[in-house]
Amino acid sequence: MKPLTSTVTDTALVFEGGGMRAAFSSGFSTVLLDHDLHLPWVGGISAGSSCTVNYVSRDRVRAERTFVDIAAHPNFGGWRTWVAGKGLFNAEWLYQHTSRPHQPLPLDMTTFAASPAEVRVGAVRCEDGEMVYWGREDLTDLDYLALRVRASSTMPLLMPLTTIDGVDYCDGALGPTGGIAVDAAMRDGYDRFLVVMTRERGYRKPPAKFPPAYRTLFRRYPAVAQAILDRPDNYNRTLDELFELEREGRAYLVFPDRMPIQNSERRVPVLRSVFRAGRAQAQREVGAIREFLGVA
Repeated sequence: MKPLTSTVTDTALVFEGGGMRAAFSSGFSTVLLDHDLHLPWVGGISAGSSCTVNYVSRDRVRAERTFVDIAAHPNFGGWRTWVAGKGLFNAEWLYQHTSRPHQPLPLDMTTFAASPAEVRVGAVRCEDGEMVYWGREDLTDLDYLALRVRASSTMPLLMPLTTIDGVDYCDGALGPTGGIAVDAAMRDGYDRFLVVMTRERGYRKPPAKFPPAYRTLFRRYPAVAQAILDRPDNYNRTLDELFELEREGRAYLVFPDRMPIQNSERRVPVLRSVFRAGRAQAQREVGAIREFLGVA
């Protein structure tokens, strides 16, 4: 295999989550790959963790299938799988089965492992609400990687909790940044960021509704209930911090011009249109991105 290299040395790439809204991010990421823009640090939370894996493994086809074609598969999920305890998104199948050879989303672990990029995938530990980021040392084979991407993407109530080594985890979007892994990039020494978001620029997250209901539903894990209630403030504060980094010239923020879907969208034609919109926007912005990255 030809050695893989990074073409950018000083900027971290961060993918926001957002369920099937990440069809936009996936389309955007394929244009980065088309232009050989390979960043040295890549991190994501929730659906952003899947975008991270697809980008690092340099797999344009899988990027599209992960957030478009897979929604048509009969095992994808729905109310029947939710009632059966498998999740509104059929979590075990979607994350741990589809990535294997000869399955709908086979993952090229050889290329993923050969990439020089530092990788971070984040989830929340349910017992104390602490954010946990896994890196290369934790993502050494397909099973380890798939389980941690599943943990990062485990939306409480909609999907069963993910257990790793006897510890339950849920969606990293409940962490202190509201689901944007810029904190992990900073801890790893980066101070310049390319951040791909899945909401329009003017979006602000509203307060959580019915706080007592969350405290009742998560009696076993009160830290998860508190994280759900804290998420709007955390998310909006992180947005403010990102805008400040943008004003300082330290961040290039990508917001979709339009986001017409919710995180549970499963209509393939609609998802494909969002994917294509991500590609089209990236093609329009790639010149500005190259300038920001200092790539001729």
